[in-house]
Amino acid sequence: MITEIEVNKPEPIAINEKRKIYNQGTEVELTIKALKKGESIIINDFYNDGISLLQDLHKYLKLKLPNKSFKEQQKYRSEYHKLSNLILLEIVNQKLSVKKSPSIGWLEKFYPDNNHFCLTFPQVQGLNSSWQWYQNGISLPVLRNKISPYYGVYFPTRFEHLLLFDNWLKRYTGSKKTAIEIGIGCGVLTMQLIQHNFQKVYATDINPNAIVGLIEFMGSTKLSRKIELDFGHLFGKWEKPTELIVFNPPWLPEDHDLNSIDEAIYYNKTLFTDFFIAAKKRLLPEGKLVLIFSNLAQITNVTTLHPIETELVEGNRFQLERCIKKKVKAASIKTKRDQHWRSSEEVELWVLVNI
Repeated sequence: MITEIEVNKPEPIAINEKRKIYNQGTEVELTIKALKKGESIIINDFYNDGISLLQDLHKYLKLKLPNKSFKEQQKYRSEYHKLSNLILLEIVNQKLSVKKSPSIGWLEKFYPDNNHFCLTFPQVQGLNSSWQWYQNGISLPVLRNKISPYYGVYFPTRFEHLLLFDNWLKRYTGSKKTAIEIGIGCGVLTMQLIQHNFQKVYATDINPNAIVGLIEFMGSTKLSRKIELDFGHLFGKWEKPTELIVFNPPWLPEDHDLNSIDEAIYYNKTLFTDFFIAAKKRLLPEGKLVLIFSNLAQITNVTTLHPIETELVEGNRFQLERCIKKKVKAASIKTKRDQHWRSSEEVELWVLVNI
């Protein structure tokens, strides 16, 4: 049953009394040296001690690593990820043991039978942020109601591509009997389809958290009768041809092993070919294939190839009806990373039809 899917969650780390302890009186330089050696550190006094240590780690890495270009920033984040995930917090009876720490409902939800273990500090930060978003909801400019993203599910923090899709839907004059969305994530595109009067949307995702989270979010509301979900790759079990297929694929080619969140951001070598082959079998003769993409990989020199353009030249399956582009707004002044490429970034909405 779909409701019995096991969600992705941080793996508990066994308690080890021999780990080094960090608190306000501990020498930061010696602690970072220990982290560089691969030794784990446990925060045992105040939650803010861990935040301070992470800030000091950032200061250390900024002195050691360049952090300007897109690829340099990826390398910086990789090193920070490796070292910061050696900083641990202890969980006792589904609560953080350190003083003045946040209350995180996921700990009871995910670990009801595990009363004593550790998680890394970044994992706890992720759980805490996710719990706030889940509890308070997220407002998106294209939806009437808030969404409640589940832990481990990507949700958009930029909206140009959503507005582009919404404007296209306002002008769409085709049949609205059914649609299929590949990679539903937090559900925003499917909910846009429902808002624009599509009768039924069949959706998939390879991230179990997306499926479980949306089942919980929809409950027994009208949405649950208009949206059917399948936990599976690409089209999953949906075989019946439809008049509209929507796919907001990852925008960057993979360069490392992927986790469930990464798979919403990076694509592997066969994803697009596999998708187009499967889409050809499921698109009705007069149907439309809509892909939401970006020129991010090209302008950051990650690759010169554009997978949708490649399909149109080599695939012999679809032809271009229209491509609409929209400039991306400049990065927020609060953004610490240098994102100078945003000035030339565009989101793209590609509408393909059968040859």
